[in-house]
Amino acid sequence: MNKPHHDPTQNHLLSCLPKAEFDRLLPNLELVEMVLGDTLYESHGRLKHVYFPTTAVVSLLYVLESGASAEIAVVGNEGVLGIALFMGGETTPNHAVVQCAGYGYRLKAGLLNKEFNRAGPVLRILLRYTQALTSQMAQTAVCNKHHSTEEQLCRWLLITFDRVTTHTLIMTHELIGDMLGVRREAVSQAAGKLQRAGLIRYTRGRISLIDRPGLEKVVCECYVVVKSEYDRLILDIPKHDPKHVLGPSSG
Repeated sequence: MNKPHHDPTQNHLLSCLPKAEFDRLLPNLELVEMVLGDTLYESHGRLKHVYFPTTAVVSLLYVLESGASAEIAVVGNEGVLGIALFMGGETTPNHAVVQCAGYGYRLKAGLLNKEFNRAGPVLRILLRYTQALTSQMAQTAVCNKHHSTEEQLCRWLLITFDRVTTHTLIMTHELIGDMLGVRREAVSQAAGKLQRAGLIRYTRGRISLIDRPGLEKVVCECYVVVKSEYDRLILDIPKHDPKHVLGPSSG
């Protein structure tokens, strides 16, 4: 079996860096495996690294004193974990847990702050990403308040599948319930309805995407809002292909 290919430019933010900035960070980017269920950040814990996922997907959760939790955002190969570092804080109230196993790269906090404080392309790219992530958090709060569990599940599935290269997720109803902040039974009912409609298939902790266009027809507007903001703020950033360009882009 061929070993998986790993490349920092599999992360969209890293792929957008001009050569000078990319070359400064590259020797310090450490490939890390992200195992399903691993905790990258504890709530209010000191942030020592930022993470750039490539094939993994990480869930940002808010955990209550009672132990109940709800997902506030999803981060995959489009982004970075640890925005509190360059936004002026060293801790975050969020809990970061690996939702889909895979790989990513981590960078020491001080190195990113040093690059951010240069006030160059890294700062501009990270601020654009932060705006997109904040929009996702706000839309998730609206969706959880006003839309049905079925609509929330559709949004969650599409956002997650946008960040992976597979059509199958290893995910139990109980874990999805924790992400959405609803009971497992509610997730089972919603997933059952989507399966009967031929949109997904759920067997033994695996969710397969069968009919994406069909799922996009029944999802609430929250998914479109989140995706549009990412497309506008992140995908519109020109890729400089830092491995091959001769110098930093002036764009």
